[in-house]
Order: sequence, then structure tokens, then C-alpha cells
Amino acid sequence: MLRVNARKFKEGVLAYLFLLPALVVLSVFTFWPIGFSFVLSFFKWDFRNMKNPFFYGLGNYKEILKFDYPVKFPFYKGLIYSLLYVAIAFLTTMFVFFIVQLVVKKTGIRRDVLFIGAYIFVIASYLILRKSLSLSVAIVMLIAFTIAIVYFWKKGTFIALLKEHAWVSAIVFIISYLVFEFQLSASLNNQSYGLIDYLLDASEKNLFAKALLNTTYYVILTVPIGLTLALLIALLLNNDIRFKAFFRTSFFIPFVTSSVAVGLIWKWIYNDDVGLLNYILTSMGLQPVKWLKDAKWTIPTVSIVSIWKSVGYNAMIFLAGLQNIDTFYYEAAEVDGANSMQKFFKITWPLLSPTTFFLLIVSVIGAFKVFQEVFILYDGLPGPYGNSGMTMVYYVFDLFYRQQRMGIASAAAYLLFLVILVFTFIQYKVGDKVVEYVS
Repeated sequence: MLRVNARKFKEGVLAYLFLLPALVVLSVFTFWPIGFSFVLSFFKWDFRNMKNPFFYGLGNYKEILKFDYPVKFPFYKGLIYSLLYVAIAFLTTMFVFFIVQLVVKKTGIRRDVLFIGAYIFVIASYLILRKSLSLSVAIVMLIAFTIAIVYFWKKGTFIALLKEHAWVSAIVFIISYLVFEFQLSASLNNQSYGLIDYLLDASEKNLFAKALLNTTYYVILTVPIGLTLALLIALLLNNDIRFKAFFRTSFFIPFVTSSVAVGLIWKWIYNDDVGLLNYILTSMGLQPVKWLKDAKWTIPTVSIVSIWKSVGYNAMIFLAGLQNIDTFYYEAAEVDGANSMQKFFKITWPLLSPTTFFLLIVSVIGAFKVFQEVFILYDGLPGPYGNSGMTMVYYVFDLFYRQQRMGIASAAAYLLFLVILVFTFIQYKVGDKVVEYVS
């Protein structure tokens, strides 16, 4: 027994000795800077206090979140109204799948009438009260709708169908939420209340909120479009086509090209007078666009560059995932008479979900760290005017490098880390439900 323990101890010490060089390098260049920057975020350290930084507590964080002018309504009010819209949108999603099940499977009439009547009552009560909706009434409606959701979630036989088609459920939910948020939102004194309305108003009165909103807009615009294009390219390259190696290399070259070179090329493409993009638009009889001078095009222009640069890498990862799917699934489906669409949605898409989940996590984290494209396209400025290209990382860069406010820059970096952590946590929770791992 003693010999076995001594041998295990010796093997453990030997393993840690092999890991020691890597641990030393990680400690010096990773763990120590992370820990030091976290401590630094609680200190007042700028060009005035370079030699004698003093403890500032949460002052840096408060300064970041401080508004230049008051917001039209408080955060909690917008949150409550948005949760109400979420509840109604979720009920709508459940109702859509209930109708699908009613048409396909024809379940019991008593439960059908109960659910249809309850949903009509919910929507009618909201539409009647929304013109005079107060915060207290919104809270009562939110509680009532939540109880209804829990009840039908436990009793409804259509929930299995909703879970089975999780991606379709998510699309229906998002569309429903946007309709209620923007088209059927509660109006009080000609003012729409909701979390999106709060962020839009806050972004005009706080630079951090502006950076957060711009970055979120960039993520929503870049990640879905980029992954969709990458999947389409991977599906094409997975076929038996000629010059397959050439196309793979062509799509992958932008990913390994220098960001500076890519930015300079796209600056010429976006040029108002001699740019290739405006030349194509004018040749088609369309009006040229001021890509780099109009604030409303700032995030889309950066998004286009990022998608073009990363689509090749994502396509190669998707291609690897496609080639790992065993062909006997498709052979069995062909024997059963399945067409191409059925094979994609019933075989390819479910078995590709681990690869999609990985790329989704990596793409969202990478999109939240966007900086180089903005810096190069706009010559070191956060957009043409109005901070239209101010992103989270650019905000940290501006505080640290230009304003020499190291303490508050560290605090902003940890707020960015918190935002990424929240989004990643949500993705992992959703991924546990929809990702299918097949050995």
C-alpha cells in the first residue's frame, strides 16, 4: 500500500514538473496581468496619479455607468415591460405550436378550447389595457402570464413538438417579441417603454451604453449572417465538385491575411468616388452610398468586412463537421425516400449541432472583441461622427491609450468580460437543450 502511494506521489510530482514551465509562463503573462488589472480597476490611476494611485472602490464602475443627462425612465421600468413582452411572445410561440399539433395530431377538444380561450383572453386583455397600462398593472399582467405559461408548459402535449423544433421555436419567439416590442408596445404619454427603448435612450447619454449597444448590434448582424454563409459554403464544398481544393483555399485566404491589409483593401472598396462597391451600385442604376461617411452605415460596413474575413474559417470547421457525419444515415434516408431538404433538417442539421454550437460560442466572443476593423477603416476614429463606431474594446482602448486612465479602463474591461460571460452562459444553457451529441 505504501509502495503504491509512493509511486502515485512520484508520478504526480513528475507530471507537475513537466507542467511547471507552462505554469510559469501562464502565471507571468496571463494570471498575473488578469489579477493585477482586476485590482487596478478599484484604484484611481491616471496621468494625474501616475506615481501615487489611490484606492477608489467602485468609483471607476460608477463613473462608467454615470449618465450625462437623465434617462427618460428608469431601468427597472423598462425591464418589467420587456419581461411582459417576452411572456406574451412566449405564449404566442406556444400557441403557434399548439395550432400545428391541433392540425396534425388532433388532440382532445376540451384542452384545445381551454388553451385557445386562455390565449385569446391574454391577447385581448393586453390590447385593451395597453393604452392605459401602468407599471402596477404591467406587473400584475406579467405575473398572470407567467402563471399561464407554467400551467400550459406542464399540461400541454404540444411542448414536445416545441422542444423538438427548438430552432424554429426560437425564430417564432424572436419575431413575436419584436412585434410586441415595437408594434404593439404599451404607450404612456406617447412614450414606448421597454428595455430596447431604454438602451436606445441611454446610448445618447452615456458613452459606455453607446459602445454596448453598437457592439450588440454588430454581434446580432455579424454572427447569424456569417454562420449561415459559412454553412452554405461548406455544403457546396462538401459535394463532389471540380477544383475543390482551389475553392477551399480561396475562401480561407482572407482569414490568414493581415487585418491591416484587409482594412486597407476595403477602404478602397468603400470609397465614395472610386470604390468598387459604389461602381457596382451605379452600374446597376442605384444611388451610391457613403459607406465611410454616413453614421448609419458604420456598423454594417464593419460587419461586412468581418464576415468576409471569417467566413472561410467557419466554413472549414463546418466542412469538417459535415465530413464526420457517417454516410449510412443518408443511405438509410434514401431507402426511406427522403429528399434533400428532409435529409438536411432531419440528419445534417441535428448532427451538425455540436459544430454549430462551438462556432456560435467562438463567433460571439470574437464579435464582442471587435476593434481592428473599426480602427483601420476610420483611421483611428470611432466612426465618422457621433461615436457611431464606438465598440466595447475601442472604448477600453480610448480610456487606456488616449486618455491615460488605466484604472477606469480596467473597470471597463471587466464590464466587457461580464457581458461576454452572461452571453456565453445563456448559450451554454440553450446548447444543453438543443445540441445533439452522437458517438
